[in-house]
Amino acid sequence: MKILLQTPDEIRHQIWKELSRATHDRHHAWRTPVLATACPNGSVNARTVILRTVNTTEAQLQIFTDARSPKVTEIADASNAVFVFWSSKLSWQLRMRVTISVLTTGPTVDTLWQRIKQSASARDYLSLSPPGSLLESDSFNSPTTTETTLNTSHFAVLTMQVIEMDWLELASTGHRRAKITADTWEWLTP
Repeated sequence: MKILLQTPDEIRHQIWKELSRATHDRHHAWRTPVLATACPNGSVNARTVILRTVNTTEAQLQIFTDARSPKVTEIADASNAVFVFWSSKLSWQLRMRVTISVLTTGPTVDTLWQRIKQSASARDYLSLSPPGSLLESDSFNSPTTTETTLNTSHFAVLTMQVIEMDWLELASTGHRRAKITADTWEWLTP
């Protein structure tokens, strides 16, 4: 049963609570948002990513990627991006306008890599070939672990600073929508 949240503070609190929950609950719909970035040729690229950490106090989100991924190049050219979250359970859509920074070295990357390199996820960052590169026809069915090396990680941490959120609640009693920043709340026509 849904709890009707009335005040902007209640809704804002619940948004961040759901985002935090998504980092721990593999079945939470917000665990896999869509990240859209601008391409150097002027087009837009969108992909599903996995939400890894949420810092409510700083209004930041983190995802992990291969440092050679096209999204890293896109972010280097234009750090503005949009996250889109949808939850049918909540009947909420959340769009976030963010700026992204990419870390490939340093204590944060080292600490996170130490944790991840012991997991099955490590092979995502150990491939000799960059994401999106063509496979040899005879290697199509071969596991990517055969072409990895534990000595060379391409692990990168993408930190998103939330600039603005567009929250939409769909309800039979009437939809609600708001534009939210760190300091403001504006009700919008759904």
